[in-house]
Amino acid sequence: MQNKFKEFTIVNVDNKHKKKNSLGSLSLDNVCPILIGDETIEVDLGLLHAKSSVERGIRFLKETDEEDFLGKEYWIVWLTINYEENKPFYFGLTCCKMIIDSLKRRGIKNLAFHVNQMDKSLKGKIDLSNLPLPKTKKLVTFLKNYNRDIWENSQNLQQAFFNILKEEV
Repeated sequence: MQNKFKEFTIVNVDNKHKKKNSLGSLSLDNVCPILIGDETIEVDLGLLHAKSSVERGIRFLKETDEEDFLGKEYWIVWLTINYEENKPFYFGLTCCKMIIDSLKRRGIKNLAFHVNQMDKSLKGKIDLSNLPLPKTKKLVTFLKNYNRDIWENSQNLQQAFFNILKEEV
């Protein structure tokens, strides 16, 4: 019996992977995943498929096990870039936490929450409500330096950061 269910495919912009009976496709070409650690902040494209430099070889446990879990805290930032009048700007920005014990090769993250946060970023939402203030400051500096032109074109994001940092003063 033939499977008549429609699929939803996540692919790059090229349509060579699009299937005939597909409902549609979602391009992740404009998503820039950023990994924030204690001392580091970097773009890591492996985050798109849970294969970042810190996730490789890690077995993830349920988030409910977090109380007894010792590990290093990492933050994933889903940054979406869009274009208006041929000018790129930071469109969506969300974040989520994961904890990794690299010695025990175990980690904790809520995969459904990670996917939902990435989806919100793709839709242009800006939500950093759960990102600690020191990480937020580090992210502002990183985004300013990452591409000054995009930063200057991103008035909504600048305003969101201003509001977050203003509340903490």
